[in-house]
Amino acid sequence: MKFLFKKISLSSDHAGFYLKENIKKFLLKKKIQVIDLGPKDDNSVDYPDYAKKVAKSIISKKSDIGILVCGSGTGMAISANKYKRIRAAVCYNKASTRLSRKHNNANILALGSRLINRQNAILLVNIFLSTKFEGGRHLRRVKKI
Repeated sequence: MKFLFKKISLSSDHAGFYLKENIKKFLLKKKIQVIDLGPKDDNSVDYPDYAKKVAKSIISKKSDIGILVCGSGTGMAISANKYKRIRAAVCYNKASTRLSRKHNNANILALGSRLINRQNAILLVNIFLSTKFEGGRHLRRVKKI
């Protein structure tokens, strides 16, 4: 699979810490530049703080795209989507992941560590990073966000 992005910001809360670390190892093996914005351990933290770090990294063009992990993915996505030009999608299977990129040009993948296992998470990361935005009629809609 060919990845479309070279620099990825990655973050989690305490619930998503171990899955974040597994995703980081996978990306580094694939020679993708990873900007790990924390946390550094599984001590309790507030997910909005970490969603903000990834959103700002993308907005400032320090990274091309982001991955956020919390227990469900939802809290991270809600928090990240408060920022202009951020389109965070909670993805839970192949179809939701593919469509988030093809139709919505999502720039953050939000995953739920309590809802998917490591193997499925890596599969979804692969799909997210290799799926192109279709543009066309979808571009008109994305511009309205």
